[in-house]
Amino acid sequence: MGEEDRVDAHESSPEEATKKKKRRRRRRRRRRRNTAEEILAARFVRRWAFPGAPSGDDEEGEGEGEGIASPLRRERRVVFELHAHSTCSDGFLSPSALVERAHRSGVKVLALTDHDTMAGVAEAMEAARKFDIRIIPGVEISAVCSPREEAEAAEPVHILAYYGSWGPAKFEELEELLANIRNGRYLRAKEMLLKLSKLKMPLKFEQISNIAGIGVAPGRLHVARAMVEAGYVENLKQAFSRYLYDGGPAYATGSEPVAEAVVQLVSRTGGVAALAHPWALKNPEAAIKNLKAAGLHGIEVYRSDGKLSAFSDLADAYDLVKIGGSDYHGRRGNEEPDLGSVDLPVLAVFEFLKLGRPIWCNALKEILSTFPEEPSCTDMEKNFGFGNQLDLEVFSSMSCGKDSLDLCRSLWPTIEEKEASELEVIKMKLS
Repeated sequence: MGEEDRVDAHESSPEEATKKKKRRRRRRRRRRRNTAEEILAARFVRRWAFPGAPSGDDEEGEGEGEGIASPLRRERRVVFELHAHSTCSDGFLSPSALVERAHRSGVKVLALTDHDTMAGVAEAMEAARKFDIRIIPGVEISAVCSPREEAEAAEPVHILAYYGSWGPAKFEELEELLANIRNGRYLRAKEMLLKLSKLKMPLKFEQISNIAGIGVAPGRLHVARAMVEAGYVENLKQAFSRYLYDGGPAYATGSEPVAEAVVQLVSRTGGVAALAHPWALKNPEAAIKNLKAAGLHGIEVYRSDGKLSAFSDLADAYDLVKIGGSDYHGRRGNEEPDLGSVDLPVLAVFEFLKLGRPIWCNALKEILSTFPEEPSCTDMEKNFGFGNQLDLEVFSSMSCGKDSLDLCRSLWPTIEEKEASELEVIKMKLS
């Protein structure tokens, strides 16, 4: 420990010491020169995040060699947040409020990954227009790892699914799975309340439903909030650490599907499938091995505390993309990391996008290929209405066919999708 660290430890509060350590990490990061690979990756990421903006290559040098040799400027870093929740599942902020919070935190690309629902994506995309933030439509799907031995119990896991700007192909198939999981959450919540009652902590289901909100399937966080309100625990962290953790005395399962089937469905519907918080698993390597065989694309490795998860080696061993996110819920106080707090290396973001782009473009191609020869308002809404890319109220005030098709073409997706040569044939067909 250096002299500066010893002085900080004696004179600063724990919070101030943490802030100073973060500042020192930033200074060390600024002093390190970027490699040519990192600079090229950063340009790629920026062009994807801001498809309509100038690339800015001229600012870094006229020739290719000169541009590559120049260090990247700090303000050119694009902050990604790949794991966040809203009130559509168990978050405290509405999708639009979440986007505004992300903007204040400097986030430029936000993945909304609510539990077992994509209901908030449309609102988030609408709000993102105001703040020049790009939204990645996502969902965190509840599942269980199938036991390989009879003595083993099924272990709960969460699969993050990331989709392109037009959403999933075969959206109805995905939504059917998500709806089944959400329906099971109601039975699960009642089972948790029954267990809490036996532990002398009675709660009414109406309390949980009121906290969750209209149309929102209740989850563990809603039960935890009710426990705090009733005075059974001091805070949410205590509710989970004592009673609601996986396998805890008040924990219950719902109707979660097998994780391997979830990964296959995400892949089939044009998404990137990643394993969320693998450090929470009892037997992570076995789960990762099985999920990789089913088509898993990546795992969360990077953490908000600045530590590189030990799962980086597993990601390398199984050729998985490394990602990370804050798992933000909007809890009050300092109970969780803030949006954008996970410092994703630019090369990790580059690998994520390099993997996702062709998957998302193929999904778009599939969506467009299913468009009928003579489009109707109903089919237009079904195929192109996801994520509020189109204002569906417009359909009621315009004629079907050419007007609808012109609207669709005017909202053609981002640059990488425009450049996909395979889409040109479909584009001509739509014309």
